[in-house]
Amino acid sequence: MLEVTPIPVLQDNYTWLLHRAQSDRAIVVDPGEAAPVAKALEGFGLKLDGILITHHHGDHVAGVGELTGNGIPVYGPADSTIPHLTHPVREGDQIELPAVQAKFDVLAVPGHTLDHIAYYGEGLLFSGDALFAGGCGRMFEGTPEQMQGYLAQLRELPDDTLIYCGHEYTLANLTFAAAVEPDNPAIADRLERVREQRQRGGITVPSRMAEERATNPFLRWDQGTAADNAAAHAGHALTTPAEVFAALRAWKDNF
Repeated sequence: MLEVTPIPVLQDNYTWLLHRAQSDRAIVVDPGEAAPVAKALEGFGLKLDGILITHHHGDHVAGVGELTGNGIPVYGPADSTIPHLTHPVREGDQIELPAVQAKFDVLAVPGHTLDHIAYYGEGLLFSGDALFAGGCGRMFEGTPEQMQGYLAQLRELPDDTLIYCGHEYTLANLTFAAAVEPDNPAIADRLERVREQRQRGGITVPSRMAEERATNPFLRWDQGTAADNAAAHAGHALTTPAEVFAALRAWKDNF
């Protein structure tokens, strides 16, 4: 079985370490810092065999340079300025990672950044900042149509898809979700569980797609209460899914 281990880096980022039992090779996703990754590899007795990058922001790539000795392949979005990239990939590509005996499909998820991609395979989604537990990334470079479009595709993934995102933002995200849908019992239950987890210092990632569909407002633009409350907050009618998404994103940005 493919094992995925979180490596906390920087203030609230996660780098993900992929490896298999009885193997000494590993892959990492979005190394925002080199030292914690090197320490984790040493602690597990693993050798780095590749790096996956979701987008160009520094908190996801700053550790790449110190980790790329000995010709380690670095996969990341094509048409990007990411340094040390050796294997540019884009929507529709599939990458094979013999080190962890896994294959991942590359999904284009523009919006947070235009170059943002995600990796899906083995029942896992490495989503960077495109989809969070309970939320999604800020819209820095793309359009509401782009973000709502890729989220519509992601929410069609199987219920048991495990979502490994790039930040520990779940508590804040669900606090916002509860404001959007105050009468949603699934959100209330999840918020209580996450609050208890964080009080114990626990990690709230990964989440499952079924839970995201039930509680993540950015996957619920076509649910009556979420859409109605987004329109009420915006102060005008919202007629398309992208408009509802845009209103929710603007609301969250100022929440």
